[in-house]
Amino acid sequence: MNFDKLIDHFKLDKQEFYFQFNSHPNYPSALAFSDTLNFLGLKNDAYELDKEYWDELPDEYMALVDNSFSLVKKKGSDFTIYSDKVKTLNKEELYGNSGDFVLLFEKTENIKTKSFFNFKPVIYLVFGLIILYSLLQFTWYESVFNILSLGGVYISLELFNQKFGQESTVVSNICGGAANSSSQSSCSKIFSSDKTDVLGLKLSDFSLIYFLGISFVGLFFPQSQFVLRIAAILSIMVIFYSIYIQSFIEKSLCRVCLVIILVLLAQIAISSFYFSWEINSPVVFTGLILFISVFFTVAFLNHLMNQKEELKKSNAKNLRFKRNYDLFKRELLDQEKITFTDQQTFFVGNKDAKLHISVVSNPYCGFCKDAHKIIEDLLLQYPDAISAQMRFNYSSERADEKYTQLMSDFLSIYRNKSHKEFLKSVDIWFKNKDESEIRTKSGSGNSEDLTDIIKMTSENSSAGITFTPVFIINGYQFPDKYDREDIHYFISELIEDEDF
Repeated sequence: MNFDKLIDHFKLDKQEFYFQFNSHPNYPSALAFSDTLNFLGLKNDAYELDKEYWDELPDEYMALVDNSFSLVKKKGSDFTIYSDKVKTLNKEELYGNSGDFVLLFEKTENIKTKSFFNFKPVIYLVFGLIILYSLLQFTWYESVFNILSLGGVYISLELFNQKFGQESTVVSNICGGAANSSSQSSCSKIFSSDKTDVLGLKLSDFSLIYFLGISFVGLFFPQSQFVLRIAAILSIMVIFYSIYIQSFIEKSLCRVCLVIILVLLAQIAISSFYFSWEINSPVVFTGLILFISVFFTVAFLNHLMNQKEELKKSNAKNLRFKRNYDLFKRELLDQEKITFTDQQTFFVGNKDAKLHISVVSNPYCGFCKDAHKIIEDLLLQYPDAISAQMRFNYSSERADEKYTQLMSDFLSIYRNKSHKEFLKSVDIWFKNKDESEIRTKSGSGNSEDLTDIIKMTSENSSAGITFTPVFIINGYQFPDKYDREDIHYFISELIEDEDF
C-alpha cells in the first residue's frame, strides 16, 4: 500500500509511519491504519456509515476509495482524493467507488512530523559549488561534460535510493508521475526485469559507479581526456544493451533509462569532437584504481542497505507478535494486583477515567525522566480517557534538606496551582534538575506537610516496589518483558477494553 500523498499532506514521518503500520499485529487492516495514525498523534475514530449520512461529514475525512485508504477533501461539489496519487471525483463517483468505512480525525499539537533536517539542499549546494569550480577551471566542453556527469550521478543516486523504499520525486516525474501510471509501470517493469547481478549490483547501480567515476576523474585529474573518452566509448555497449532490453525483450520504454542514454550520447559526442587521444599513464592508472574503489564502495553500501532492509522486515514481523494486545494483556494480568489507598496526592487527568496509570519514581533517578515524559504525552493525547498519579519515593530518614524542600515545593504547586502547572514543573525539573527553579515556581515560603508523600512511599515499599521507575496500570505492574515505551502501542486498546 502506498500512503505517500496522505503522509505528505499531514507532514508525517514517512519512515516511522510505514514501520509502525507494517509492524502492527493486524497489518494491513483498517485497525492497523487507525492505530498508526493515533500513535503518530493524528487522533481518529473509525465508523461504518451508510452513504445517506455522508453529507453530514466534515470537509476532511478518510475513507476506503478504490480499496485504498484515502484522505477526502470536499471542495464545492467535487472531492479531492489523496491516495497513491491525487485525483478529483464528483459525489457520484466517490460514493460508487467507496465502502462504508469512514475515519474522522482531528489534528493535535503533538503530531510526529517528518524529520526537520533535509539533506537535499546540502546536496544541491555541493553540486552547485562543483559546477562553479568546473566552469572556472576548465574549458566550456570539459565543463559541460562534467555537468552531464553530475546529472547522471544525481539520477543514478535517486534510483539507488529508490531500490530501498525511498520514493524519488525526480524519477517519478521523469517516468510520468501520477498523471501517467502506464509510464510509471513501464519504468518499474524495466527495473524489476534487470537480471544483472554482480556482487548484488544491478545495471542501475553500475550507472551510479560509472558517473561517480568519471565525475571524480574529470574534476580532480588534469589531462584525463583520454580516460574520459575511452569511458564514453565503452558506454556505447551499455546503451545498445539497454535499448535491446527495452525494445525487444520487455517491449516497453523506460523514460528514466532514456534520459540516462541521452546523457551518455551527449558525453560521447563531446568527447569525440573535443577530447584528445593523448595518453597520460599516471592518470590512466589512477583512474583505473578510482573506478575499482568506487565499484567496491557502492557494492559495500548496497550490501549494507540490503542487510538493513532485511533487518527492518524481520523486526517488523517480530514486533507484530510483540504488539499483540491479547499477549500483552495476559502478561499484565499475570501480575499480582496492587491496591493503593492514596488516590489524592499528585493525582492528575480525568478522575472519572476507567484507565489509571501510576508511575513510581524518584526525582533524582536518571531513568525516571523518560517515564514521566511518556505519562505527560499520554495525558496530552488522551486527556479525557486516562488519569495518572505521580508516586514519588521519599523517606524523611534518608532524604537530605534539598530533597525535602523539593518535595515540599512540588506539593505546594500541586495544591495551589493547576495540575497542568504541576506537570510542567515536573517536566522542568527533569530537564534542568535545579531545585531553586522549582522553589521559584512554587512561590511559597512555607514548608508543606509531607505526611501523605511518606505514606505513599510506604505503600510503594509494601507492594514490593523498590526500584524506579515503574508503571502500574489499573493496579497491575507493567510487565518486565516489555519496554515502557511500548505502552503507546496498547493504550488505545486498554482504553476501549471494557473487560479491563
